[in-house]
Amino acid sequence: MGLLSDALESLVNLVAAIVALRALAVAARPADEEHAYGHTKAEYFSSGFEGALVLVAAVLIVGTAVGRLLTPVPLTRLGTGLVLSVVASVINLGVARVLFRAAREHTSIALEADAHHLMTDVWTSVGVLAGVGLVGLTGWQLLDPLVALLVAANITRVGISLVRRSMLGLLDTALPPDVQGEIQRVLDRHRTNGIEFHAFRTRRSGARRFMSVHVLVPGAWTVQRGHDLLEEIEAEIRAEVPRLAVFTHLEPIEDPVAWHDTTLERRR
Repeated sequence: MGLLSDALESLVNLVAAIVALRALAVAARPADEEHAYGHTKAEYFSSGFEGALVLVAAVLIVGTAVGRLLTPVPLTRLGTGLVLSVVASVINLGVARVLFRAAREHTSIALEADAHHLMTDVWTSVGVLAGVGLVGLTGWQLLDPLVALLVAANITRVGISLVRRSMLGLLDTALPPDVQGEIQRVLDRHRTNGIEFHAFRTRRSGARRFMSVHVLVPGAWTVQRGHDLLEEIEAEIRAEVPRLAVFTHLEPIEDPVAWHDTTLERRR
């Protein structure tokens, strides 16, 4: 049961990797008339699908393990299964490390999800090897389905996490606090000479990140001077936070209306 649960999760990994490959191909497409902000959210469908597959695998493992608890079955040919599991775990570990590096380089949640999934499979295999090895040493057959249940609990946790992160991505969740802090530090450097900011918003869409902010300047400034300031601010923010699309909106600081448009939808 332990080896079966490990094999089933590895099969899920394979299916998820194929889906991730397709999703990344879609996400890499350039923006077009129907998708002016690109196709990067396709990654969330991949990670969400992977999370759902993990949960399905967990349910199947639990169902079979409970049956084995009620009707124990002696284990045979443990050596072959253990050797195959060790080889698969080493391969998964190597692939996961490569995926983590690629995920950091390309800021890809699909690659990160696949890497986390593989690492979970590695740790799961370690637990399975321990459980099956103990069965071989002690003869306690119940250890096999019990380890399988622990495996199911572990991958359920991973599946829920992947589904949750994917849903948050589709809901345009804000960038992490540390990234927002980097942006705010750039804005703070420009809070001089009567310049203020408000309506600061951020969101992530796959590998792409977006932010918008209203910049309030003295109304006597020329359009050119205001434009030059916005260009300077945007360049500094992009230097601090790569792969960030920056949108700024210039407003006169003396105009009361400029202080009433901080909500996403203006009511007047």
